[in-house]
Amino acid sequence: MLHIDLPTKAEIEKLAAHRGSPSLSIYLRTTPLTQETRVDRLELKNLLKAAVAEMEAADVPKRSIWPVEQAVDALIEDDDFWVEQANSLAIFATPESIRTFRLPNKLANIVEVSDRFHLKPLIRSVTFPHHAYVLAIGMGAVRLVEVSAELPPHEVKVPGLPRDAASALGRRSHTAKSGDMTGAGDSSEHALLTRYARAVDQALRPVLAGHERPLIVAAAEPMASIYRSVASYPHVAEQVIAGSADHKPDHELAAGAREVLDAIYAAEIERLAGLYATRETQGRATTDIAQAARAATFGAVDTLLVDMDAVVPGTVGDEDGAVELAEQADGVNYGVVDEIARRALQSGARVVSARRADIPGGGDLAAILRYAV
Repeated sequence: MLHIDLPTKAEIEKLAAHRGSPSLSIYLRTTPLTQETRVDRLELKNLLKAAVAEMEAADVPKRSIWPVEQAVDALIEDDDFWVEQANSLAIFATPESIRTFRLPNKLANIVEVSDRFHLKPLIRSVTFPHHAYVLAIGMGAVRLVEVSAELPPHEVKVPGLPRDAASALGRRSHTAKSGDMTGAGDSSEHALLTRYARAVDQALRPVLAGHERPLIVAAAEPMASIYRSVASYPHVAEQVIAGSADHKPDHELAAGAREVLDAIYAAEIERLAGLYATRETQGRATTDIAQAARAATFGAVDTLLVDMDAVVPGTVGDEDGAVELAEQADGVNYGVVDEIARRALQSGARVVSARRADIPGGGDLAAILRYAV
């Protein structure tokens, strides 16, 4: 089982706003198998050595290096910490603090030293949903199941949720006649199913209020379409888990949900590629790093897609967004594309951290602009 600490939007914004030297960012691919974490700890020790050497080469004062080195060393030696891991570990350390996130994505090993944190791989963990709710609804039963990357699927208790269609409709079965039905249309199967769906939707409202994770409907037709047509929750997935779900085990619902989440990711990447193509003809899209840097500096980026693994060392001018590339990383420069992403985030843009193959043009980034620059 994966043990995951996904960052919140506020945590990412806080990391993006940080400025101070030295700031150490480490991404380490890990194994969730406790008995095999020794190799990960050795690799982290090697990455720390590289970071210390980089800080020393940049003439960072030893009194600033030591607290960072000691904090990461303490993490390496913490047996309890390594018992529960996921597919990658992100570490952000300064002389004053250390912050870690266990992530579901399999990230490349990266070490960055600068006066700011390297955030693209972390943003990847929140680019698309890893969690979902599944509404398994049928005539004989209805339940809400929570699916996440780090825990087994489990049923969510929903106050007021009908047990089945009959209890929602106040009759022994959904096909039984009721004395208060006054018209033929009222007693049609479609009308009865709609009433049932509305009762379920009403019970779910307080439970789902404030959430943004997808709600995936697991049901046979026409129940699936009817529920989706009346649902008030704004994040109901277009894709459904087809077939009767009355007695489908939670683990099967979870497997179906993960397929839907993958489909949501693919559809969104395709949509962004289409939007990029449209904006490019209008002079409002670019894959050029220098142009994207200027656009991010002036708040002109609407959506930015970045390669989660690539590191392009250099600097970006604070006032004009001018890019100066460097031959290699050191303790002063930083990832230029990461800095573009940081500035885009701070101006309210959406930043999508993706695989290179999913970026229009197949480069380090693709920027969709609010206006031409």
